[in-house]
Amino acid sequence: MNTIDDNAREIAGLALQRLEESKGRRVMIAIAGAPGSGKSTIAECVVDALNAGEGVSAALFPMDGFHYDDAVLEEMKRRPFKGAIDTFDAHGLRHMLERLKANEDDVVAVPVFDRAIEIARAGGRLIPQSVDIIVCEGNYLLAGQSPWDRLKPIFDLTIFVDVDEDDLRERLRDRWRSFGLGEGEINRKVEENDLPNGRFITSTSTEPDLRIGNPGSSPAS
Repeated sequence: MNTIDDNAREIAGLALQRLEESKGRRVMIAIAGAPGSGKSTIAECVVDALNAGEGVSAALFPMDGFHYDDAVLEEMKRRPFKGAIDTFDAHGLRHMLERLKANEDDVVAVPVFDRAIEIARAGGRLIPQSVDIIVCEGNYLLAGQSPWDRLKPIFDLTIFVDVDEDDLRERLRDRWRSFGLGEGEINRKVEENDLPNGRFITSTSTEPDLRIGNPGSSPAS
């Protein structure tokens, strides 16, 4: 099975092909997968691989910045299920993706989710007009249900990261341990939220251009 670096090089190669075909237009890449699949790590490696080449600029854009705030989730009575598909601003994400694809502004400020404090920071990252390829990663980028189904047509290349559920479970447990959670809270988060979300993502995502595995042991999302 391919390593993370192998996968990153393959995706970067496909992204460069799309860029050549685009004739100067910005290229948008989506990397989707369940929580714990390693999509964030793979996306970062793809961006690094692209930026290591000459004459190409790539930037990372995680969808996690479009989490609803905890105060909103409390009102919705969905705080314990943060990370489920209805706890994200799908319309806001779509508008941002469309703005990034149009590439009409000198610079675009995008929100970034701070996992340490569970808050999305508005304007947490700047993406300048000079960026040729944007790599977006997130759980629901290929979701087939409305309004999420309006995202896929925005992308020039779509990837889904397939990982066995037992591997996901161990990675997710390791992730929550790294934040100092007790075993009871870890069990609740993994078994009642993360894994059900993962099953939903795996079963309802539309077919990507490329499916990859991820044998890495990183607890990244």
